[in-house]
Amino acid sequence: MTLNLTASDSGCLLLADISGYTGYLQATELEHAQDVLADLLETLVDTLEPVFQLSKLEGDAAFAYAPVTGLSATLIMDTVEAGYFSFRRRLRDIDHATSCECNACVLIPSLDLKFFVHYGEYVIQRIARSEELTGHDVVVVHRLMKGTSGEAMEKPAYAVYTKATLDQMGMSPEMLGFRPHTEHFEDIGDVAVYVQDLAMRWAFEQERNRVYVTSNEAIAEMEWDVALPPAVLWDYVTDPAKRAQWQDVTSVDLVTDGRLGAGSTNHCMHGPDVIVEHVADWRPFSYMTTEYPNPVLGDAWTLTQEFTETETGTRLVMRVGPMPESLKDWWEATGPGWLAGVTDAAGNLVSLIKSDLGVDVALPAGS
Repeated sequence: MTLNLTASDSGCLLLADISGYTGYLQATELEHAQDVLADLLETLVDTLEPVFQLSKLEGDAAFAYAPVTGLSATLIMDTVEAGYFSFRRRLRDIDHATSCECNACVLIPSLDLKFFVHYGEYVIQRIARSEELTGHDVVVVHRLMKGTSGEAMEKPAYAVYTKATLDQMGMSPEMLGFRPHTEHFEDIGDVAVYVQDLAMRWAFEQERNRVYVTSNEAIAEMEWDVALPPAVLWDYVTDPAKRAQWQDVTSVDLVTDGRLGAGSTNHCMHGPDVIVEHVADWRPFSYMTTEYPNPVLGDAWTLTQEFTETETGTRLVMRVGPMPESLKDWWEATGPGWLAGVTDAAGNLVSLIKSDLGVDVALPAGS
């Protein structure tokens, strides 16, 4: 037996567990049920990666981890919600596409998903060709699966964040609207947690209006192909700290409370000048739309940045929306310079990623 131990590391530990699967399995045909489970887990893991690295599948659950380096609160929460949304969409698609009347297909809508997220230390133990995470905090996140958070929430879809996680990320659970709860376990004691209602987030996702500039509407469109997965490129393009390293700004400051997302306002500092940026739509890791009010002329112009997965990575497309009548002369005068600045910034972004990750991610457009 080959046994290798590495030094302890710290980061976010995540368990995603399919709700209702035990009852579903008992009431359905085993072969069909296992096919459905494999499909749903594959969909889930595809969304969690590469922000989280899959450690292993545990029956109807996926256990993953993300080293703390480069993590942001927004990216962690966006990944959890994106994972849940992709799971729900896949449930819907399977249900709509099948004409099979076996119990495994009929009962698909009874399934749901819950997440458990804990910040702590772990050791990666490699035995032969397999990997195992060990340590006290690994035990904690697994204990949370057996806790009472679901009973407190009274819903099958929720995300549990330990207090240690939110403290590490500098996030206020009250501002986020998370419900406080305390789990008690005989072997590890009390664990303070906060619970997010994912069913409510899914309903909001379904109902809210989209703010999105299409190619037909755009007055300017630029695109780049980057050899990175959408989630990683999304983080570089949206994270305020990273933006200050590649855009022509001295800082990007989030001035609204809570996490970055739809409704957030940023102040982008260009030397002594401030550009106000409102996030109008936020769909990780698909697209975001921002609005920029002109402080003199009053109206705002709109920018959509879309991330499309390709065989080689991600195609990033930026589209400038139609200008209000009051801004047309302003855009005619300043637009060419702004577009040239975007091209320069894209080069800076590729250089930053190469410096951070040690790989050249630039690809010819349309590759």
